[in-house]
Amino acid sequence: MVQARDVSGGIHFHSDGRSRGLKPRQLPGDVRGFVNRGQELGQLDAILTDGGGESVSVPVCVLAGTAGVGKTSLALRWAHRVPDRFPDGQLYVNLRGYDPGAPVTPQEALHRFLSALGVPAAAIPADLEAGAALYRSLLAGRRVLVILDNAATAGQVRPLLPGTAGCLVMVTSRSRLSGLAVRDGAHTLTLGTLDEAEAVALLSVVTAPYRPQDDPGLLTELARLCARLPLALRIAAERAASRPRMGLDDLIRDLRDESALWDALSVGDDEEAEAVRTVFAWSYRALPAAAARLFRLLGLHPGAEFGTGAAAALDGGTGTGRIRHLLDVLVGAHLLEQTGPDRYEFHDLLRAYAADQARQEESPEERDAALRRVLVWYLHSADAAQTWINPQEAHIPLDPPGDGLVPASFADYDEAMRWYETERGNLLAATRAAEEAGLDVIAWQLPAVLRSVHMLLNPFEEWLAMGRVGLRAARGLGNRTAEAELLESLGMACTQSHRLAEGAEYHQGALAARRETGDRLGEALSLNDIGLIHLRGHGLESAKGRFEQAVALFRELAAAHWEAVVLANLAEVTYELARPEEASGLVLRALEMHRELGSQGGEGNALRILSAIQRDRGQPEEALRSAQGALDIALTHRNHMWEGYWLLELGRAQQANGAFEAALVSFQRAASLQRRLGDRVREARAWDGAGETYRRLGRPGEAADFHRRAAAAHRELDDLWHTALSLDGLAGALREADEADEAGRAEEARRHWAEALRALASYDDPRAVELRERITTALAR
Repeated sequence: MVQARDVSGGIHFHSDGRSRGLKPRQLPGDVRGFVNRGQELGQLDAILTDGGGESVSVPVCVLAGTAGVGKTSLALRWAHRVPDRFPDGQLYVNLRGYDPGAPVTPQEALHRFLSALGVPAAAIPADLEAGAALYRSLLAGRRVLVILDNAATAGQVRPLLPGTAGCLVMVTSRSRLSGLAVRDGAHTLTLGTLDEAEAVALLSVVTAPYRPQDDPGLLTELARLCARLPLALRIAAERAASRPRMGLDDLIRDLRDESALWDALSVGDDEEAEAVRTVFAWSYRALPAAAARLFRLLGLHPGAEFGTGAAAALDGGTGTGRIRHLLDVLVGAHLLEQTGPDRYEFHDLLRAYAADQARQEESPEERDAALRRVLVWYLHSADAAQTWINPQEAHIPLDPPGDGLVPASFADYDEAMRWYETERGNLLAATRAAEEAGLDVIAWQLPAVLRSVHMLLNPFEEWLAMGRVGLRAARGLGNRTAEAELLESLGMACTQSHRLAEGAEYHQGALAARRETGDRLGEALSLNDIGLIHLRGHGLESAKGRFEQAVALFRELAAAHWEAVVLANLAEVTYELARPEEASGLVLRALEMHRELGSQGGEGNALRILSAIQRDRGQPEEALRSAQGALDIALTHRNHMWEGYWLLELGRAQQANGAFEAALVSFQRAASLQRRLGDRVREARAWDGAGETYRRLGRPGEAADFHRRAAAAHRELDDLWHTALSLDGLAGALREADEADEAGRAEEARRHWAEALRALASYDDPRAVELRERITTALAR
């Protein structure tokens, strides 16, 4: 039940207080055993802050240097020393500019940052420029440290630069990124290798607790063989520490004799490249056979980080307990980093080295089998997550996982959602990897399985990206049934993001494929989808025709559930055509069928439509009961999509009963949920609802603010019908404000009504005709 609240001071839910209140803390942990670099830390203190240590004097700093020289370690050590200078938080992203796989795009990085700043995933703009503008707005006036690790180009960095003083961006790169200095005022600090004393100190901090007797001269020789590069030094030190009874001279002899195994590595001059290759090979060859095999197979993982389940799938049949032990061995050897509970990742050089070892030591058949196993693991784990996240949706048929694979399993909705949020980047990477490997069945099945999750959460960018990969794969297989599934999914993504013309094309393609294959149930579903596109665009007669065709097909096929669903859609479009009696008969029949079938989601939607019809027929109390019944179903199922949509009708029913305070609360909650879901049309409709409520409370100035914002959103989305409704509300509020001695509003009101008439020109349904007549009368006054 939504509780009323006192509105004597107004409810201004259009501010972004939620985002403003969040203080992201994304810094990875400080580096264990960090030593020296005192001069560089002092330079950062001097360069980046003024004499008092309070304000940022340089907006961007680039830490440049060869691979493995310790750029990230230095950046993190400095960041952990100065948290008080950035009281509004820290943002961190590894841009993976030098990884063997695809680098993180600016758009992907913005998505992560905006999420950390409180923007719901579905409300993050798909357009890079719009996303960057929102990011800059959220950071305006704040003091935030932004670390962009492993950037390859200035183009990766520039969209992630705040546009305000007070924030600092620290970039690490193998390149000096000179363009940032020229255009963005960046200061560049180039890191060299450690000097001899610092390199020996780094070795000693790791080895001394285990082998305090080592000769300093031998440590100096080991440091030289590692080219005094921190990455190589740490790996060498870990190996020495793990063999306390083996003489350091013997370890050095092994290292000196170790031949380079990796010609592809390029980290700077020849001496440094040789040293890194040698240290990697030296440490890798010292691993137990099982750990070495897991190390190289992990180089085939499609995403940048992974958990135990994915590692076990790559290894093929090894139990998770044994896999955890092997992962601990790799972490202990400093060949793998543990970044969180059951989360691991490589340094980019080590990931490339692992993949190269897989190419050298595993046959093509073994590599293909390992990749297929991990992709199948992700596919079946996603299918298991769907069971909890959206149990109403049917599962697509999948072959058994086989190969002794044990997909992830979940105890409840929350556990499944946590898995999805953790793995969503890997799911996209897995889909792309399946396409690249020619595993077309997996490439279309993964996005098809995830559609049921995407349609609830609306992560539009990845939904569309995965759907397009899946569509290419289905077409490559010549599988028209799979093609129709992916076309339908893409159509839904476009519909829910209000790309109606594009969505209609996808749904028309699905309809053609289903007719070609004789899939009459699918044909009816596509007809319903096309009808919903027309309904969203207020193409009422077209929508009605598609719904009628779909109902007839579902009835013929005895598909009672879908018949009831489309009867409710037909009732809604009939109501919009101002035929409430006919609409009432249709929705009551749909409601009865849903209750007989035990379909609570369908029942709630029918109650929403019934409430609107009851309002139209002058039955406000009945309308409120129906709308509240719908909302109760949404809350019981914890379904935010239902809740956000059905709250719009509850707010109108509360208005009709004079419960204006409660109506404002409903519209506030609806707007918040729609923003999280990324449905900008319905969010703007919530603003209009608030505007109507403030007008009825006699507060036209506040009403105008809400209607103006709604009209701007509808214009941007090219939604002419709702633009006209918002402008009519805005003009009415302005005229009332003018009559309340707020001079100068009448002419603005006339301009908005004139624009509304132009927006209505293409509509000829009864409600559009009535609205035109009313606006014309208002303009004549």
